[in-house]
Amino acid sequence: MSGTPKKSPTSGMAYSPGLEGVLAGESALCQVDEGESGLRYRGYAIGDLADRSTFEEVAHLLLHGKLPTKKELSDFSAQLSAHRGLPGPVEAFIGVVPPTSHPMDILRTGVSLLGMTDPDASDGSHDANVRKATRLLALLPILIASAYRLAHAKRQVQPRQDLGFAENLLYLLTERHGDEQARAMARVLDVSLILYAEHEFNASTFAARVAASTLTDLHAAITAAIGTLKGPLHGGANEAVASMLLEIESPDRAEGWVREALARKQRVMGFGHRVLREGDPRSIIIQRHAEALSHTCGETRWYRIATIVDRIMQEEKGLHPNLDFYTAVAYLLMGIPRDLYTPVFVCSRVAGWCAHVIEQQDHNRLIRPRALYIGPPPQTYVPIEQRE
Repeated sequence: MSGTPKKSPTSGMAYSPGLEGVLAGESALCQVDEGESGLRYRGYAIGDLADRSTFEEVAHLLLHGKLPTKKELSDFSAQLSAHRGLPGPVEAFIGVVPPTSHPMDILRTGVSLLGMTDPDASDGSHDANVRKATRLLALLPILIASAYRLAHAKRQVQPRQDLGFAENLLYLLTERHGDEQARAMARVLDVSLILYAEHEFNASTFAARVAASTLTDLHAAITAAIGTLKGPLHGGANEAVASMLLEIESPDRAEGWVREALARKQRVMGFGHRVLREGDPRSIIIQRHAEALSHTCGETRWYRIATIVDRIMQEEKGLHPNLDFYTAVAYLLMGIPRDLYTPVFVCSRVAGWCAHVIEQQDHNRLIRPRALYIGPPPQTYVPIEQRE
């Protein structure tokens, strides 16, 4: 019957705002579970990896599918060392970046430019993507540090061949290395990189997989992820926590500050998680390391403030700290510039992002969901002369 409205093609489809609770794909990379399984990378418990592994090992696990042997780790580390030199066009780009540019904008554009200069730029095969990912891992710390130092009129520092990934990152950002405190800082930074490396289908990872599903190149997919991470609802929480700790300034002011913030309905950053409602296992790990580093550095103020804020938030709101909360304490102690906290996150998460891009393209199906239409019913076109 011509007058009967047609049934919507999306009728009967499940709809969940923000895709909350929706299974959007399969992955062998990361298991996020609040039950007994906890958080695992390719089957390995995050606690074991944080306590017994290194970021290089974890990056190898994510990109190559297995923990490396001694020789494989040596070869992988050698590859990272061999690629720690920015291409000329990227160095030229850093030289003309406006000093007021956001570090994440520099990173996003820099990665796009690295894609144009990559020797495997036209090769989208599995092996080529692994090589691209390895080069990105090696180059991002230098890209971040070089741009920051130039913008702040600091002398350029070259990566050291005798330092591992986390040690080099700390050295490039703070010039710290060698002494007892620097070694302790590098170990805690390494743990944070392991904890940040991968976390299933979060917004930036999903953005990378959506891009990858079109069979675009790896650098384009990572650029999409960086642009997504820049959004304040996804990235930047540890930076906001550090700013809060600096504002509170003293443990004596912490409880009053938090209670006043809650009374004003002000959001206290570093608490709650979209998936891990009963607590983030990564937070427990980094808290332990942040406390130890506080004592090693002889500066316990930030940790004491954080524990008071943590206690009040759990008592008053029933919220648990996420990974960003105590990571901010550790990064403050290390002297990492606050506006580089999210770029440091990228130096870690790029391992997970690249692994997801490779996984998506190895078993690809274009990601194309439907939308629930909520607009007007069918309308009759009225010539412009007859419209009121």
